[in-house]
Amino acid sequence: MEFKGKYAKEVREYCDGCLSGKIKANHYRKKAIERFYRDLEDDRYEWKPKDADFVITIIERCICHQQGENQQGVPLRDTPFILMPFHKFIIYNLLGLYQKGTNIWKYHEALIFIPRKNVKTTFSGALAWALGILMRKSGSKVYVVAAALKQTLETFGFIKYNIVHMGEDDQHGGLFHIIDNNNEHSLKAEFSDGMFELNALAANPDAQDSFNCNIAIADEIHAFKKPKQYNLFKEAMKAYSNKLMIGISTAGDDPNGFLAQRVKYCKRVLDQEIDDEQYFIFICEADMTENDEGGKFLDYMNPDVQAMANPGIGESIRSEDLMNDAVQAQNDPQQRKDFFAKSLNVFTNQIDTYFDMAMVQTSDMKYDWTIDDLVKLPIKWYGGADLSKLHDLTGVCIYGRYKNIDICISHAFIPITTAYQKADEDNIPVFWWEEEGWLTTCNSNVIEYEDVVQWFIKVKKLGFNIRWVGYDRRYSREFILKMKKAGIKIRDQKQLYVEKTEAFREIEKKIRMQEFYYCHNKAYEYCIGNVKVAEDSDDFVRFQKVMPNQRIDLFDCSVIACKQLLIASEKSQSASQWLD
Repeated sequence: MEFKGKYAKEVREYCDGCLSGKIKANHYRKKAIERFYRDLEDDRYEWKPKDADFVITIIERCICHQQGENQQGVPLRDTPFILMPFHKFIIYNLLGLYQKGTNIWKYHEALIFIPRKNVKTTFSGALAWALGILMRKSGSKVYVVAAALKQTLETFGFIKYNIVHMGEDDQHGGLFHIIDNNNEHSLKAEFSDGMFELNALAANPDAQDSFNCNIAIADEIHAFKKPKQYNLFKEAMKAYSNKLMIGISTAGDDPNGFLAQRVKYCKRVLDQEIDDEQYFIFICEADMTENDEGGKFLDYMNPDVQAMANPGIGESIRSEDLMNDAVQAQNDPQQRKDFFAKSLNVFTNQIDTYFDMAMVQTSDMKYDWTIDDLVKLPIKWYGGADLSKLHDLTGVCIYGRYKNIDICISHAFIPITTAYQKADEDNIPVFWWEEEGWLTTCNSNVIEYEDVVQWFIKVKKLGFNIRWVGYDRRYSREFILKMKKAGIKIRDQKQLYVEKTEAFREIEKKIRMQEFYYCHNKAYEYCIGNVKVAEDSDDFVRFQKVMPNQRIDLFDCSVIACKQLLIASEKSQSASQWLD
């Protein structure tokens, strides 16, 4: 279709610049642009730039800066709020693409994931105001929300400042009635052809589900503790055909939190692994750099890496400031994680996890054996079972070695009632794991050990040569009886840290040597990413989960299974020496 519009040339130049390398852009920003170009050629959609042009124009003509300076140090207060090319690209996507033959936008949800100082909060405020005016004929109702009211009031204060600056508040004879006190932060306006209402709120997960709106902008969603804080507003839009739920944020400290899971989901959409045509995604983050050994690392001192994560570089953020912060991060490790999270948009953890996840993932990605491939290899397998409380996550695996490469095939179990709780309260993506075949939900309130035993039986029937299975003695009486009945050898593995240290160190060594393969199981990856370690003076390790609401069960069962392999190797070596 013909790509036209008042700002089409500028948007096209921005897109082409990112794809050509003229503008430094990360991998997923380029994928968003490629998706936009595909949509322009897709017969399901048509291009109508009228609404997008209206929103951009009304922002640039009516909104001004409240504070700040430009690159030359000139104050910006009361100067026009000129959108950057990436802002216009976002608006053109959200408001320019329509379902063919209708007046319904293609997109109804968006994730805008950008680092700090890239004109995020003020953009969301300007966009909320402009969208409210655009949709006034539908009786527009807009919510601006954040985890903390203080953050929401940053956005609301910017909108209020501009309405007063324009003289459009009712105190100066304008249309907008503004309420800004301890109980309410809102503005309302009655037009000759419609109505516009905006409310600023804290996203309270315990609030009653009584909201009704067509536009909601959730700021700094990395601070959301529960999906319900987001979903309350998404569900409030069902009465409208044209609606927008926009999440906008910088990366935070929780690599398994609500935002982190959203970003992972959105990357799968951009990778075309799953279809979600109504979800617009704009991700700006630093890409990992590959070293000579095939491993990946974050080259945070590289100005190109800094630029690819920051779409406002050279305009709202100075490249020299980024480099100065990078130097501080290099020289002062305590500054490093904050720099990664806030300036490069890379998720970090508030409390140190032990394993370098980039190294873990790189090791796994070096290999691509399928289950059918692995069963044909001459490998002796050893099982591991981390038996949880009956109402919690249970992990099992088989563990083997092929030409110095350690291979772990793991599976998780959880009661269906607990699954809903963990997905809602702890952001554990159990239903995605189930969909991908990495987890089984037991149709009861407790773990069905029959399901666990059947997994080992199924694995044996596939042809895997399981010599024996190590198990955690706790909660295991029923498991032992069922395994013996199934004819599967079992071995009690003491859960003492002095016993488990050897296997832990073996897995750590294999990861460092890039000789560890966990079959791309994201549930296992989640668990190993939650491991926290305390080392004593004798170099023994005590490992546990970083946070109480996280889980490490699949990693724990792999340590148990690896211990069985090491025991068998020691016996084999002893027997060999005796024969000699």
